[in-house]
Amino acid sequence: MSFIIEIATTDYTTTKSAIEGGADRIELCAALSEGGTTPSFATIKICKENFDVPFFPIVRSRGGDFYYSDEEIEIMLNDISIIKQLGCEGVVAGLLNRDGELPLKKLEKFIEAAYPMEFTFHRAFDRCKDPFKALQQLENLGCQRILTSGQQPTAPEGIKLIKELINEAKNIIIMPGSGVRKENIKQLATDTGAVEFHSSLRNKSISDMNFIHPSFSKTDYENPAVKASEVRELKKALLE
Repeated sequence: MSFIIEIATTDYTTTKSAIEGGADRIELCAALSEGGTTPSFATIKICKENFDVPFFPIVRSRGGDFYYSDEEIEIMLNDISIIKQLGCEGVVAGLLNRDGELPLKKLEKFIEAAYPMEFTFHRAFDRCKDPFKALQQLENLGCQRILTSGQQPTAPEGIKLIKELINEAKNIIIMPGSGVRKENIKQLATDTGAVEFHSSLRNKSISDMNFIHPSFSKTDYENPAVKASEVRELKKALLE
């Protein structure tokens, strides 16, 4: 069976490491600690020029909830347009109404703006009121993929719903994400039937700075990191 591992990265360096480790696809983000926001277009451009894997930047104007103002919607539609111009293969986005339902007309605009790029509906799905209704709606809109932890904090905790969603899905991919690690990825695949998986494998690296100002914490001099070895181990655990 053919599996796909998507790694969430935050910058050029983490993207380089993830690809060296064998990532099949990159979800490029800024502010991953906030669940991800739209990365800089320069970062997308340089990564696209230097690496030959599919890039799915997240389109999210801010952290927090997934109910957006008209101005934020306009910002994200413009982001999608620029990302398409940069030659990316897909985008990752998600919207909700105040009541936890999907704003279908707004989502339709997003998916149309992204075409022919693929559209992944991100973990806003885990905050929606009725996951099975939302699944059907996203299929009807032409969304290619849903990133979900089964409406729980992590995918291993949401494994029951993830399996049910995969069994229900007809023309859309259900991709488990959040807490996906080498210790559980094989079990997730076996128990749910998922073939695509999302992980951030977030780590820290020590700064190369020689001068560390004594007034500030050493943690201020730690940089985001993805270890290529951990990506390889994740893929190996899935294929064993």
